[in-house]
Amino acid sequence: MRKRSGYRWFVVAVFFLFMLLHQTDRLMIGSMQVPIMGEFRISDSQWGLVNTGALVVATLLYPVWGYLYDRYARVKFLALASLIWGATTWISSLVRSFPAFVGARASTGIDDSSYPGLYSLVADYFGPSLRGRVYGLLQVAQPLGYLAGMVLALMVAPMIGGWRSVFYITGSLGLVIAVLIFFGVKEMPRGQAEPEFEGIQEYGQFRFSWAEAKQAVQKRSMWFVFAQGFAGVFPWNVITFFFFGYLIRERGYDNNSVLFTMAPVILVLALGYFVGGAIGDWLFKRNLNGRIITSSVGVILGAIFLFLAIQTPVENRTQFFVLMLVTAMFMPFSSPNVIATIFDVTTPEVRSTTQAVEYFVENSGAALAPLLAGIVADATNLKTAILWICISTWLLCFVIYLGALFFIPKDIHTLRGEMQRRADLERAKARAG
Repeated sequence: MRKRSGYRWFVVAVFFLFMLLHQTDRLMIGSMQVPIMGEFRISDSQWGLVNTGALVVATLLYPVWGYLYDRYARVKFLALASLIWGATTWISSLVRSFPAFVGARASTGIDDSSYPGLYSLVADYFGPSLRGRVYGLLQVAQPLGYLAGMVLALMVAPMIGGWRSVFYITGSLGLVIAVLIFFGVKEMPRGQAEPEFEGIQEYGQFRFSWAEAKQAVQKRSMWFVFAQGFAGVFPWNVITFFFFGYLIRERGYDNNSVLFTMAPVILVLALGYFVGGAIGDWLFKRNLNGRIITSSVGVILGAIFLFLAIQTPVENRTQFFVLMLVTAMFMPFSSPNVIATIFDVTTPEVRSTTQAVEYFVENSGAALAPLLAGIVADATNLKTAILWICISTWLLCFVIYLGALFFIPKDIHTLRGEMQRRADLERAKARAG
């Protein structure tokens, strides 16, 4: 048992490395905008096409990846995703025409939708009481990857021959991680970590079924999860695409000021994932609505402190910085708790599919957010666009979470009852055999 416990943390370390390097590869292109646009001589709208292509491909493929993960061995498909990441990044560095580059970057979206299998596999290594903090720990890799991508793009690329050379590096790392996952990570039986199956050494495999998947997405609690997923990504995408421009254009920051302001904010953001997941686990042990309560607190405090930060006078940079640090702590509280909640109410054999549907809905919102922000900013200014979209959608998420409180406990009890029924059946088979 101790060996298994130690091994599962090795798996977490491998997946953390996968997410860190994959997010670095995926996000650093934003910091390479100027040299890439200069080489291909393209406009802002053409640059937008480069990034939209990968988003569209990832959105369309979420249900496909979800089904494959639930139907077949997840480890092999995770290794395949890492292999595709490496190959498509290499292709992006090799092409010389703009149409080919657009196609190559769009192909990188294939592996961007591969995370449901990772989270599903982790759920079979860790029981419900630990999942929030484990998911929070894994998601720390996302903002750290963003920071690493900035360093590679702005500091390393000019020293080693430009943006193509950096893509060679991150693409090669994708191939290395593919080998590490394929040979180093073991597939776990679906449902292995459910508390009802403790002490059962062998049991029949849970098989994917369309009926079970349909039942999962039709649960009342999942309706609220999907709704908050659609609305909840608006603030993230608005801040990602417009906040740096807001600091420079409307608060008078230069590049160094932006870096020294945002780097600590991103580090606190990374910490917020783990803190939110840990608090969610702690409350969940005491109240089945604990994860949703944590998420609700996160969105409402995030909205309050972002409002206070944006309203801070331009000349008061210290106050603005402190308020952004506090905002960054609460912003990610929802993310690990939403993932854990999905697995709290769905059966093991359809978890990847259910989460993939949730990501499909999220990405639909993500595609709308930058366009809406741009329209509002053109009509008013960036401050108004950021405040109006972020505050309104976070308040909407808060209302949606309040609705979820009425259905989450019932769906959790339903799942636990189903797991107990299956465990009792397996024990009866063992006694009869």
